[in-house]
Amino acid sequence: MTASIIAIAISYLLGSVSFSILIARWLMKTDIRQHGSGNAGATNTLRVLGKGPGIAVFLLDILKGIVAVLLGRWLGGDSDWVPVLCGLAAIAGHNWPIYFRFKGGKGISTTVGVMASLCFIPVLIAGIIAIIIIVVTRYVSLGSMLLVVLVPIILAIGGWSAPYIWGAVVIAVLAIARHRRNIVKLLNGTENKLGSGKKGEPHGA
Repeated sequence: MTASIIAIAISYLLGSVSFSILIARWLMKTDIRQHGSGNAGATNTLRVLGKGPGIAVFLLDILKGIVAVLLGRWLGGDSDWVPVLCGLAAIAGHNWPIYFRFKGGKGISTTVGVMASLCFIPVLIAGIIAIIIIVVTRYVSLGSMLLVVLVPIILAIGGWSAPYIWGAVVIAVLAIARHRRNIVKLLNGTENKLGSGKKGEPHGA
């Protein structure tokens, strides 16, 4: 039990490491939350700093989710709940980082790492659909939300265990909540499209 609690706590602290903020400070000597959309995530990094830093942040944020789940499996024994809770803790850390006044990103990149580590095939299926939607519409926010909504549905249809299904449901709720402004913009037809070059609310991460 103690080892599981330690794993969850470490996962939150790991998730709180905001690579978007750190890389922006290194390259620009400034807080990325004061630029572009104000979001500390891969999409805003891409818009403000360019492709290289944006891809780096995306991959590093994914890695946080993977490491958190692996830590949960290592210290959680045979429990399915511990790696799921570690993944959720990493996402929470990304969204509300203790090191950066609890103002972080939207957690999509870290969510991809967590979900892919927990249930790779369902995430792959949902991811392919989400990518197609992004390519067709150029709305990363729409694809991101579709990804997290599809995963618990696919898990339930596939008969996966309760921890994975409920963990995916919580992840979906968190992601949708963090994208509430994007939802309003999508409904109003004012959401920025990928490659539009406009500054606005970030679409993910």
